[in-house]
Amino acid sequence: MSPNTPNASAAPATPATPWWARATRLARPPLPWAPMARAALAMALALAAGLLAHRVDLGVFAGLGAMHATMNDRVEPVRLRARRIATAVPASALGMLIGSALQHAQVGALALGAGLTLTAFVSGALSATGPRGSAAGLLLLVSATLGSGMPLPHPWWAAAAVLPAGAVLVLLLGVPLRGRRRAPGADPAVRALAAVYDALGRMLADLGTPQGSASRQVLTARLNQLQDVLPPLPRHPRNPPAPYTGTGTEPDTAPDTDTDTAPDTAAHRVHTMYRAALAATEAATGLLWAWRPVPPEVAAVPGLLARAVERGSVEVPVPVPDWSPDTPSRQALDAALRAAAATVAGREAVLSTAPAPPPDPWRLRVRLVSPGAARYGARLALCIAVGAALTAALPLSRSYWVPMTIAFVLKPDLGSVFLRSVSRAVGTVLGVAVTAAVLSLAPGPWALVAIAALCVALLPYATAAHYGLNTVVMTPMALVLLQLGGQDGAAEFWPRVLDTVLASAIVLLFGHLLWPERPRHRIEPRLVSAAAALKAYLASVVRQDGPEPRSEVWLRRTAYRALADARAEVEQGLAEPPPTGRHAAEWLPATAALERLSGAVAAFAAQRRYGGRVPEPAEVERVGRALDELTAAARAHRPPTGAAARPTRPHDPSRSALGRAADELDTLLAGRPPR
Repeated sequence: MSPNTPNASAAPATPATPWWARATRLARPPLPWAPMARAALAMALALAAGLLAHRVDLGVFAGLGAMHATMNDRVEPVRLRARRIATAVPASALGMLIGSALQHAQVGALALGAGLTLTAFVSGALSATGPRGSAAGLLLLVSATLGSGMPLPHPWWAAAAVLPAGAVLVLLLGVPLRGRRRAPGADPAVRALAAVYDALGRMLADLGTPQGSASRQVLTARLNQLQDVLPPLPRHPRNPPAPYTGTGTEPDTAPDTDTDTAPDTAAHRVHTMYRAALAATEAATGLLWAWRPVPPEVAAVPGLLARAVERGSVEVPVPVPDWSPDTPSRQALDAALRAAAATVAGREAVLSTAPAPPPDPWRLRVRLVSPGAARYGARLALCIAVGAALTAALPLSRSYWVPMTIAFVLKPDLGSVFLRSVSRAVGTVLGVAVTAAVLSLAPGPWALVAIAALCVALLPYATAAHYGLNTVVMTPMALVLLQLGGQDGAAEFWPRVLDTVLASAIVLLFGHLLWPERPRHRIEPRLVSAAAALKAYLASVVRQDGPEPRSEVWLRRTAYRALADARAEVEQGLAEPPPTGRHAAEWLPATAALERLSGAVAAFAAQRRYGGRVPEPAEVERVGRALDELTAAARAHRPPTGAAARPTRPHDPSRSALGRAADELDTLLAGRPPR
């Protein structure tokens, strides 16, 4: 074994944190002040308008619309916020119309259960189409259950008609005032870009340390966020920026845009800086895999770029030190940082990559008729049918609370179903206790408006922090709205705890324990997708002749996103009790191996571009065979049992990056030491 081969004798990586500690851990997201303010003001205006017009019943449904819009509000550009809310709220209004029609027709328990079950199937299938479809599917079912049981205004269809009014308030409150000049750092895309450079600087500082892998995961998440908020490129831009002719290694190819129509818009500049950041990320990933640090002054450059991006104008370009890079990956990083500094300074750098494609729209992902959509639709419909049968058989005062809770809990795309069930029950107990204590003081309607506004303001932060905290906030808000509508008194809130526990038990039994879909059906398909994306990325590097091909950067981006999805699915499984947590732990080494392989391919790409050792075709074939073997193991539900390679020394640049990657994969798959 080469003296520079990483130590592979360690046992497979296992999670050191117990599952219950992972499950109860609160995230600490920054306070989203803008969505919080919009939510509070929209809720207060909707309810106040209802009180002043003596139609508080309509005000309550408008407040529900504001709450549903807040559930889909984000710190992102107006066009993305509008698209997200405009997808979810119409589904909510449609669900309200369906539920109200069922209640107005005074259908029997059997017909009501059948209607909600059919709606649940459509909701589940829609939820499988992507993030926007998931939000729309959730609100479709939640509003249908509410409409089937809440007191309806007159006329009965007015509930569905006024519900979008509250959502429109949330949207209008987020529209920037005309003529008001926004600071460059206030643009969500600019902030996301600065966060990418900050994360890149952190990863460069952690090169050659055990913290490097965690820093890479943070950087990938920041890149995913930036890709999702990128503004669209204009169709007919003008006035090209001055070409960049600074130092650094630049490909001898023409820019990817026509020089007669090169754009000078802010959108083009953000896209260009994003592409430059992608190139720097690839080089840094190769260095991370090689366990090779860089000088501190080089690691500090991305942080300086982040501050320059936030300022929006660069009077003095960010300097990149002359540090004489001595390996292909270091040369690639040096060239990428110089190109990034040029783009931040507003000078054109020839990046030889195509402009970023728009974020994948949800309609292009999983189709409504796909097997996954049908499975989730059937799973949700089964639980709703069981809930409808039990509510018809049991003397429950608010029968709609059970199916509504099922709709919120049974969302596997939003986290562990087991943890959401437990968190929902515990959060409801705490929320009811808080609400009962507050309402025992018998506050008037205007005090209830203030309480509802406060709760909806806390919703964006609570949702990002923990699902249990989200329930603690959402429960008082829902109960206060019911109180305003004249439906419940403070003494009647505690039966909602029984309803919630019943709904959570239905989900745990029929949607989790007895449902044939197991964690492997969630984790292993993600690993198969990640392996396929990595194989496509490797193939693009192998085919490379000369500068980086235009499509390679997006194959790399696709691979990194697929790896992030696989890692998120494994992390979600680790937060569940055995056997789910144990199964996720068995796939953790394979996930880490694929992440390291992405770094090896990045290092291989740098070796090809900057004169390093080019691997033999047999080495490429070995990696391909190992990926095929790992894919076959995932499809056969057989986690690899070999030891996970843990590097402790820098990679020898004279040795093929792919050769060492093949050794690491063989170690994982066969349990034998690397050659």
